[in-house]
Amino acid sequence: MARLEFDRVTVQYPVYDVRAKSLRRHLVRVSTGGRIEAGGPGIQLVTAVRDASFRLHDGDRVGLLGHNGAGKSTLLRTMAGVYFPASGTVLREGRVATVFELGAGMESELSGYENIRRMAMLLGIGTKEMRGRLPDIEEFTQLGPFLHLPVRTYSAGMTTRLMFAVATSTRPDILLVDEILGAGDAEFQQKATRRMEELISSVRIFVFASHDIEALKRHCRRFFRLEHGVVHEVDGADL
Repeated sequence: MARLEFDRVTVQYPVYDVRAKSLRRHLVRVSTGGRIEAGGPGIQLVTAVRDASFRLHDGDRVGLLGHNGAGKSTLLRTMAGVYFPASGTVLREGRVATVFELGAGMESELSGYENIRRMAMLLGIGTKEMRGRLPDIEEFTQLGPFLHLPVRTYSAGMTTRLMFAVATSTRPDILLVDEILGAGDAEFQQKATRRMEELISSVRIFVFASHDIEALKRHCRRFFRLEHGVVHEVDGADL
């Protein structure tokens, strides 16, 4: 059984050494939401998620919609436990795996193999379990001897292969995805799509943030729209 519940969750982050008027003008210009409040001398607090409440259980497939800066990525990272709420409570039951931005969790000076071990630890995968999954990761990345080299020597496509292979090597209860990855050649894209679809079908709860409405409709049955940090559940027929 998997469960993910938010009860009146608010997430804030500080912005230091900026002028309030300048920050407000910037947020208006890029249509970014979030309430701006004074947090002390030279500090502004941005409320990225405001008073969010919902319950996700086994079988839920949830799509997150909203403009850039609406709070989708912040909400996903709060679900994952990367961000902590300023108020409210988050209840999380089940193993969580994430597919976020390119290279998330990687150390550029470490080798591919060292990053595999590092990311596996962050995903809660034990050493014995990772050893069993290593051949699959090696085959999927097709990086060969490059896995012995520092990640800083990789191209964007190579980094994507490595990150995606590790993130999808586990079978979590809860899968959180921030956009389907777009880097890599056509062959890799086909492999990644097949692997992602297999993973989505195997998890208990799936949450997917994207601007691609067709992809959201294809993978999800519930839909949350974020507007200036506020979460509203909407009917898929209205998308």
